[in-house]
Amino acid sequence: MSFFKNIFGSSEDEISKSKVNWITLNDINQLDEIVAESKFKPVVIFKHSTSCSISRMALKGFERDFDLDDEVLVYFLDLLNFRDVSNKIASMFDVRHQSPQILIIKDGISIYNASHENIDVAILKEKL
Repeated sequence: MSFFKNIFGSSEDEISKSKVNWITLNDINQLDEIVAESKFKPVVIFKHSTSCSISRMALKGFERDFDLDDEVLVYFLDLLNFRDVSNKIASMFDVRHQSPQILIIKDGISIYNASHENIDVAILKEKL
């Protein structure tokens, strides 16, 4: 198992080394909090698969370019460990599940979502 952890890492490894002020999303009940918070400040949800190299590349690019800490709250979802939360996000915000994927939640609804190579902080800034 440590061989795969060395290659792919774990969600704790990935978010602890980041300059992004991640909020860990690991409970379905947090989605109600996200809806409430989004009425005061936009919320970004980053859905990440720890076993996918494409997801890792998207995450690293996002973290490298991210400079919106004062403008948004940013949640990190390890969707392999919390698949139920990922499924609830898809149904609650009426988006098709993808990985990697970001969503912008504003006023309780998803106003934008992107996946794979379309995860781009410059586009995120335009949508805010």
